[in-house]
Amino acid sequence: MKAWHLTDTTGPDSLELADVPEPQPGSGEVRIRLTSSGLNHLDLWVSRGLPKPSTLPHILGADGAGVVDAVGSGVSGFEIGDEIVIDPSMSCGKCSFCRNDEIVYCDDFKILGEHLNGTLTESVVIPTINAVRKPQAMSWDVAGSFGLVTVTALRMLERAGIAAGQRVLIVGVGGGVSAAALGLANGLGADVYVTSRSQMKIDLAVEQGAKGGFLSDSEFGKEMAALGGANIVIENVGPATFRQSSKAAIPGGKILVCGGTSGSKVELSLPFLFFKQLEIIGSSMGTHSQFARATDYVGRGKAKAFVDRTFDFSDVPEAMAYLDSGQQFGKVVISRS
Repeated sequence: MKAWHLTDTTGPDSLELADVPEPQPGSGEVRIRLTSSGLNHLDLWVSRGLPKPSTLPHILGADGAGVVDAVGSGVSGFEIGDEIVIDPSMSCGKCSFCRNDEIVYCDDFKILGEHLNGTLTESVVIPTINAVRKPQAMSWDVAGSFGLVTVTALRMLERAGIAAGQRVLIVGVGGGVSAAALGLANGLGADVYVTSRSQMKIDLAVEQGAKGGFLSDSEFGKEMAALGGANIVIENVGPATFRQSSKAAIPGGKILVCGGTSGSKVELSLPFLFFKQLEIIGSSMGTHSQFARATDYVGRGKAKAFVDRTFDFSDVPEAMAYLDSGQQFGKVVISRS
């Protein structure tokens, strides 16, 4: 079968299409013949060695969906032909965190495509706990791409205790997690506001249900505060926006952080933090039950998943370049149809 091999960590230009042996499922595993995959900024970071894969060549890709075409020993409840969405969160399955569905705290937590070979290939083997049945109404483009960003956004919103009628500010809308947070927060009844460096992306977000938006390089904290402030701020940009995000939050508001695309360090005014009694919550990925909820929300249309553009499997380097350009609003999909 074919797979896109990352042969170095000098960026997406290190990808090469290669012939690889087809994987065989072991005990408790199923093999998925992939129909679609989704790209994430994680793929760009890993291609640049952030983090560097433990071995090269490496196969990128966290998200994917397809059809079961082989079943390992000891598997029950899955048959050849089942349509599957892949949950990309892997763990030991044995520790107390795993037993209590808190896999994100497992010492052996891994992400498909980052720590393990991923979905930029034709077939992938996964444990059955990572195989989630595709809702019938869900398109293959959505099924293969919504997972990682939507479960990440859902965990952030759930940890913030989102409720209908709250104001949610999403910083840097257009990227995968931010677009997923828009779709989820809208579906959960919040009043959503967004920021972006692109007025076009702000306008798109408003068309998709946001109440309004602000340019990211403006004093958007003051603008949001003038509207009453945000109960919840979704932050994945970092130093370029964090000060404004803090200003945007109401007293007692929550700032959820899942990334730092503009850098890894921010300067924090401690008096500002404690006088406003803000909560800053770090969050990443999600649990198996959260992935199941995310799949259900998107499958039922309670939350919208945004697909920006679809590329053929043979055009993965072009798709990576497009993602790297930052033009997208939502997910970039790799199709094998």
